[in-house]
Amino acid sequence: MPRILAVDWGVRRIGLALSDTLGILATGLPTLEIRGEAEAVAKVADTIREVVAGSVVVGLPLTLAGHKGDSALAAERFARLLEQASGVRVSLYDERLTSVLAQRRLHETGARTRGRKGKLDQGAAVALLEGWLAKLSRERREDDAQ
Repeated sequence: MPRILAVDWGVRRIGLALSDTLGILATGLPTLEIRGEAEAVAKVADTIREVVAGSVVVGLPLTLAGHKGDSALAAERFARLLEQASGVRVSLYDERLTSVLAQRRLHETGARTRGRKGKLDQGAAVALLEGWLAKLSRERREDDAQ
């Protein structure tokens, strides 16, 4: 299975995580510091090539009610631009509560989150990828059962 890159897109920082070739494990990559959409697209496209990702999943920040706000529209635009720049398939996946999960995990390990936004973004990308991998696994099991 080709490796999957997860992207927790943000205006200043981008959290990244990468799957293993079996599609089981999600490992955090260094968080990217960015200034603007063009730099974000370029840096993530470079990362896709460096890690030889076969596909990308970008977090879609829906509201808790499941609606698209300005952040979700910006994430959709980023995903379209990234797909054009990289030539790799880019999917969007609901990222609600991934930051909360990442923060909880950091607290459980005793890590401080104050001043560690990069670690939080990385953790959110890992949580996003774990959710995406679980979804793909469920879909494969359903297809096998038919």
